[in-house]
Amino acid sequence: MTNNVETFASLKSYQREAVGLLSIGTFLEYFDLMIYVHMAVLLNELFFPKTDPHTAALLQAFAFCSTFIFRPLGALIFGYIGDRAGRKSTVVITTAMMAISCIIMANLPTYSQIGIAASWLITICRIFQGISSVGEMVGAKLYLTEITKPPVQYPVVSFISISSLLGTVAALGISTAILSIGLEWRIAFWIGASIAMIGVVARTALRETPEFADAKRRIKKKYEEAALDQCTLKDNKIFNEKVNKKTILAYFLVYCIQPVCFYFIYMYCGNILKNSFNYSAERIITHNLIIAIVSLFLAIYITYLSYKTYPIKTAKIITAIFFIFMLFFPWILSNIKTSFHLLLIQSFIALFGNCAIPVTPIFYKHFPIFKRFTYSSFIYALSHSFMYIITSFGLIYLTDYLGTYGLLVIMLPMTVGYFIGLNHFENLEKQAGNYPHKNSFDFLVNET
Repeated sequence: MTNNVETFASLKSYQREAVGLLSIGTFLEYFDLMIYVHMAVLLNELFFPKTDPHTAALLQAFAFCSTFIFRPLGALIFGYIGDRAGRKSTVVITTAMMAISCIIMANLPTYSQIGIAASWLITICRIFQGISSVGEMVGAKLYLTEITKPPVQYPVVSFISISSLLGTVAALGISTAILSIGLEWRIAFWIGASIAMIGVVARTALRETPEFADAKRRIKKKYEEAALDQCTLKDNKIFNEKVNKKTILAYFLVYCIQPVCFYFIYMYCGNILKNSFNYSAERIITHNLIIAIVSLFLAIYITYLSYKTYPIKTAKIITAIFFIFMLFFPWILSNIKTSFHLLLIQSFIALFGNCAIPVTPIFYKHFPIFKRFTYSSFIYALSHSFMYIITSFGLIYLTDYLGTYGLLVIMLPMTVGYFIGLNHFENLEKQAGNYPHKNSFDFLVNET
């Protein structure tokens, strides 16, 4: 039997080109997206009115959520485009949207100059960035999923997440450098806009994914042979294949935990650094840069493991360890003495937040080809919007009444939900005959 399992060495030139172009584009896109997120501790003071600490926390939550709350709308728009026009179109359009948003933000007057209008304008820009980012991330991952096969598919698709983390590190690095030498904060957004435009041009060189193009071509040929009107393609059962409701719920659950981890690591802990350790905005950004670098290396390690070990198995082991840690988490957080102790906690949370990165292509495979982009992007966006709202606003009140134990009210159920979601996809893989009975992929690579 001939081996059709792809390895890094067997990747064709167009596959390698796609990995490069999409990874670079995602890096540029997330550099732009994360500039404001990680400079929020400074920029919120410039674009929002000064208030008491409680109201300031609510405004911070509002500014943060504005990036994600309209993501489901973006998912529907770009999901429709991706499932009708193709995967390539979405990644070009979304990158252009991000560039335009950065240009506008780089020129916006502050609250002291035009009052509350500044708050609304910056929020609208953040909304457009959030809308474009979901089409970018899902589009790039889906593109690579459809042009590669396991086991190399898992690390290849993971490169997109690594590129987004690298974009975060770059955004924090540039922000730290600009603030440390006293340059104008607007320079960071001009840099972001410039590199986004480079990404737009680069991505026009992409081809359409073979899986999507071939599926559409096969249906078209079928109807041409039958001398039928191509308008009836929309009535074909392949176009109208149903999506399993349990799969929808499982996909929703596995992506609910990421927003919780992200918010805790960067926003919640940022307030701890500010209020308990008297960190300035510049020191918080520097601290977050260290965390982002740690998170990047953890993601790279998990990606490396995905080429050797089936990703669902790795994710379930990390989840079990994380669940045990959560039982002691409030006590540990209440007894930290230094910012270094907090950094260690943040790093552990980052490990769990990254463990699903290589599993993404497994999730995609269980959605119908002509509904894959719409469903996967919409559910992904909905889970993130839902959890960012609950986490950012909920933690303000939960921790006021319950202290650090309030974190468990959100994090513990989400951990259990994540594990349930993984189990569902594991069962689907077993039913499809895709689940390996060994820990290593060596038996696949060496099979002849």
